[in-house]
Amino acid sequence: MKKMAYQNVKGTQDYLPQEEEIRNEVKRTLEEVFLLYGCKPIETPILNHAGLLASKYGGGAEILKEMYTLTDQGKRELALRYDLTIPFAKVIAMNPGIKKPFKRYEIGKVFRDGPIKTGRFREFTQCDVDVVGVESQAAEAELLMMAAEVFRKLKLDVRIQYNNRKLLAGMLEGLGVPKAEIADVTLTLDKLEKISIKGVSLELAGKGVDEATIQAIESWLTEAETIDLNYFKRIAVTNITLQKGVEELSELKGLVDYLQLGDICIFNPFLARGLEIYTGTVYEIFLADGEIKSSIGSGGRYDNAIGGLAGTNDKVSTVGISFGLDVILTALKGKKTKIVSAPDYYIIPMGMEKEALSVAKKYRQKGCKVEVELSGKKVNKALERADKEGIQTVMIIGENEVKANLIKIKDMKTGDETSLPFIY
Repeated sequence: MKKMAYQNVKGTQDYLPQEEEIRNEVKRTLEEVFLLYGCKPIETPILNHAGLLASKYGGGAEILKEMYTLTDQGKRELALRYDLTIPFAKVIAMNPGIKKPFKRYEIGKVFRDGPIKTGRFREFTQCDVDVVGVESQAAEAELLMMAAEVFRKLKLDVRIQYNNRKLLAGMLEGLGVPKAEIADVTLTLDKLEKISIKGVSLELAGKGVDEATIQAIESWLTEAETIDLNYFKRIAVTNITLQKGVEELSELKGLVDYLQLGDICIFNPFLARGLEIYTGTVYEIFLADGEIKSSIGSGGRYDNAIGGLAGTNDKVSTVGISFGLDVILTALKGKKTKIVSAPDYYIIPMGMEKEALSVAKKYRQKGCKVEVELSGKKVNKALERADKEGIQTVMIIGENEVKANLIKIKDMKTGDETSLPFIY
């Protein structure tokens, strides 16, 4: 047999029923939690003007290298969205009449031409919540509560690392990094766990950072185990940016402790998040057992994007969180998951297809999930299928049942058989 010429595009995949059932269950769980928190659904286009996604209020140079671009028949430069954040910021910028505070959620596909690894693809699904119009860290605290609830329901043990970009910016400024270079140095710091302190130093040297500054950063990074929020409070006296970062982090930590989230929410003074959009709090969610090294959720505050896109440059308080559906699915693989789509009833017609369809119609009208065996399988083979697929209740409809206005019911767990009256 000739091998099929076409395969999936690299970084994309098909989801067959068993996996898709789990995906749908996860999406339902996420959506239920989002609704509990008062979030409203929206949907944004996959296809966007390239200029929107490439603006300085977008993800920055690192993510632009992964953006899929194309040209339409009108020669317009377009791109596939690489996240749900910038399209959302565009919605708020275009609709200033939306009453704030406003909490939205969106579940949709995004595209990045980036490296492929466990749980990371080039076409993947993000599940986002964003809050507009709340200046205090209470918005971040509520999103962290939401994340904790999501993973409690999914029975995944996680740790949420959090930090503040103002803290990082102030610290780097104090270590001698020029303000114009802080964003670029922050991108390198974001790779600390992947490339180690030595790797950070080498990359900074490659970027032309002063040797004395590199040594100061290296010395700071080696103090990791002794650095806590009090460390920054002691040295923030003369640095306004650092003071603001300490103030915001202190507020958030107070809320985290009060809400009893301290066991899963951990302050990480070196967490940077690679996207340039972030202006304050940042956080990333990891599996506690470390089986997957990539984060399974992340987010932060980005107060400049909406005003920037609207052309006013006003600060609009905005904070969001994103859950990666595909990496969560990878985390759930191997764990026991229930079959969510098994029908309530599986009807086996013995030459009585039209009667079987009539029974199915009436039971579906009652809200029952019903599948009719229409391939002509013999009863024994059909029962084998029901047993294999975990279907508990089977209806058998033959000529005798139709004549007697009955349906034969077989319980696949117990083997018991009963009959129910039914007018055909």
